Amino acid sequence: MSPFAHIIFDQPVIPPNTGNAIRMCAGTGATLHLAGPLGFNLEEKNLRRAGLDYHDLAVVKLHDSLQDALDSLPGARVFAFSARATTSYTAVDYQPGDVLLFGTEPTGLSDAALSHPRITEQLRIPMLPGRRSMNLSNAAAVAAYEAWRQLGFPGA
Repeated sequence: MSPFAHIIFDQPVIPPNTGNAIRMCAGTGATLHLAGPLGFNLEEKNLRRAGLDYHDLAVVKLHDSLQDALDSLPGARVFAFSARATTSYTAVDYQPGDVLLFGTEPTGLSDAALSHPRITEQLRIPMLPGRRSMNLSNAAAVAAYEAWRQLGFPGA
């Protein structure tokens, strides 16, 4: 069964966030793509602890760069998540195979990533005023579950 969505973490640096995303992807059927360079070793105990025993149930693909990750998904729509975007993530009619792109924890997506020609649209998850950003794995889960819900929870 093909994934309902692809989630890309561009240059993640906090192992538990990636571990949590692995667990979420195992539970939803999304594929997680990790675009390097990574800020940690995939064998780190915090990554294993957060992912628990779900590593074998999730599809995780490693890429040397964001460009390599996007090249592996030709033709897919790419939605870049940014606290600076103005369009809500709920305003999109998601389609099977869409890509949900998230940046590194300290800074989010770079300006170069946000202006990449493959970006279909920049999306925002609403928050109260004065808040800088959400936790990476939480933001990915919010977006993934909205896309999965719209598609009728295929495979559940």
